[in-house]
Amino acid sequence: MASMVFTDCSSTTTPRLLPFRRNPLFHRNHGAVFLRPLVNPSSPRRLSLHSSSASSSPSPSPTVSLATEASAKVIDGKAIAKQIRDEINAEVSKMKDAIGIVPGLAVILVGDRKDSATYVRNKKKACESVGINSFEVRLPEDSPEQEVLNSIAGFNDDPSVHGILVQLPLPSHMNEQNILNAVSIEKDVDGFHPLNIGRLAMRGRDPLFVPCTPKGCIELLHRYGIPIKGKRAVVIGRSNIVGMPAALLLQREDATISIVHSRTKNPEEITRQADIIISAVGQPNMVRGSWIKPGAVIIDVGINPVEDDKNPRGYRLVGDVCYEEASQIASAITPVPGGVGPMTIAMLLSNTLVSAKRIHNFQ
Repeated sequence: MASMVFTDCSSTTTPRLLPFRRNPLFHRNHGAVFLRPLVNPSSPRRLSLHSSSASSSPSPSPTVSLATEASAKVIDGKAIAKQIRDEINAEVSKMKDAIGIVPGLAVILVGDRKDSATYVRNKKKACESVGINSFEVRLPEDSPEQEVLNSIAGFNDDPSVHGILVQLPLPSHMNEQNILNAVSIEKDVDGFHPLNIGRLAMRGRDPLFVPCTPKGCIELLHRYGIPIKGKRAVVIGRSNIVGMPAALLLQREDATISIVHSRTKNPEEITRQADIIISAVGQPNMVRGSWIKPGAVIIDVGINPVEDDKNPRGYRLVGDVCYEEASQIASAITPVPGGVGPMTIAMLLSNTLVSAKRIHNFQ
């Protein structure tokens, strides 16, 4: 992937990639899944992974063909995330009324990075919107590592806190692994504790939490009724944050998995075999129409700013997948923004609720 050259696929402008600090949202992602069927956030119907040649006439069933001459169905992550937040709000109220317990999420922020502060503020607002208590510790950039560990220990022992999140990146003088491993596995709503990842990888084992972005990807497929079992899936990217757990989740769903990464030979050829593509490499418009099999489903995790003089902000956000080309070939696709992104905080809230229910044995 590193050798790929960015070429814009928009017919309206010729932007170039902006220098952009790595998004802390993708250092730490959070997740839990609701597997109930979708209830009309734009009435997505069940999608099948068959070509348009299978049937050219309208079907009386809710199943629609993925490959058509029209543009791909848009997988609306923003609408799904709102539905999930509404479900969480109802469950939080039910738990409070039944046993007097309100789920609590603690966030530890070290330093004064504006982007990190923005994400923490958004998480706090999201907690308030669904009735989850939020706790926050802000420490100076030059704080000793032990001070962060002390904050984690305090939240580990606090019965009103059910989830702990350390906002990344941390200052360079801190040992990230030591700090993240200090979070109690029972409150590791990020899902990155080695035991959680190990359980995710093993058949017959269930992690307490699963990283949010990959689990949010699977949730979008479920909510839109897109079948996974028996399908060929390609995950582009192999990070511990998204690519690796996404591949593990797809495998749990009985898909046949290939992982494409920076050392893969013929990535286009491999990707073109996929019924389902999940791309998470942070390379704008890397996946072109020629990479995509007609009728494939695309989940685009990438969020990349590119220069755009016509935009008031001077830039716009694009995914790893060239949307203009892919939307004419795929059957369903997530937009950027508004696809996978909104699922992240929704899944964090979900994991916090799941943790509170587990700790207090509330069904």
